[in-house]
Amino acid sequence: MYQNYADYKCWTFEIVKYTPSEYGGLHHAAAHISGEHVYKHLKYEGGIHRVQRIPETGLSSRMQRIHTGTMSVIILPQLEEINIKVDPRDLRIDTFRAKGAGGQHVNKTDSAVRIVHIPTGITVECQQERSQQVNRERAMQTLKEKLYQQAIERELRQKQSSRKMQLGTRSQSERIRTYNFNQDRVTDHRISYEVRDIEGFLSGKGLLDELINKLLEAAEMESLTEYLENNFKSLQADS
Repeated sequence: MYQNYADYKCWTFEIVKYTPSEYGGLHHAAAHISGEHVYKHLKYEGGIHRVQRIPETGLSSRMQRIHTGTMSVIILPQLEEINIKVDPRDLRIDTFRAKGAGGQHVNKTDSAVRIVHIPTGITVECQQERSQQVNRERAMQTLKEKLYQQAIERELRQKQSSRKMQLGTRSQSERIRTYNFNQDRVTDHRISYEVRDIEGFLSGKGLLDELINKLLEAAEMESLTEYLENNFKSLQADS
C-alpha cells in the first residue's frame, strides 16, 4: 500500500528490510521513502492497524470465523526532513590535544575538538583524526544527530499528548484503523472515516490520499482548538 502510495506521490521508495511470515504475508519490513513533504503526509500513519478477514482454511461456511490480526506502523522522519539549525552563537568550541592510552599524546597539535551546545547542554567530542577540521566536522555532525534525536522525541511527545492522534501503548484497543475484508470496509477510528472499497484503498492511491488529507485537516483543526482553549484559559486566569 505504501509502496504504491509513494509511486502515486512521485516519491522514491526503497525497501531496506523485508521478512515474510511463515504463514504467508508480511512479518516485518522497513522502507526508506524520500520526496517532497513525505513525513508531513505519513506521520499520522503511525500506530496499530487492524485487519479482519475470513482466512482461507477450507472449512465450511458454518465454521468460518473472522480472524483478527494487527500490524504496528512506525514512521520516523529523515534527518533532512527536520530542519536542524545550529546558531554559531549557541556553541562553545574548545580544542585540545588528543590523548591515547596511558595519557600519551597522539599528536603535538590541538587537533581534538569539543563542542558544547549551550541551550541544551549537549557536549560532543571528536579526537579520532589528526586534522582539527575533520574532527570539528564530525563533532558537528554528532551534535546535529543528538539535536535531531531530541526533535524526534519532542515530536513523538507532542503526538502522544494529542487527544485523538496519539499512538498510545500500541494495544489492539488503541487501533487507529481497521481493514475489514468481510464488509469491504476501511475505518479510521480517529476521525470516524469510512471507505467502502478496501481493494481500492489498499492500492495506495486516491482513496488513501483522501484519508491522509482529512487526517491532516483534523490535526490542524485540533491544534487550532487547543491553541484557542489555552489562550482562553490564560485570559481567564489574568482576569
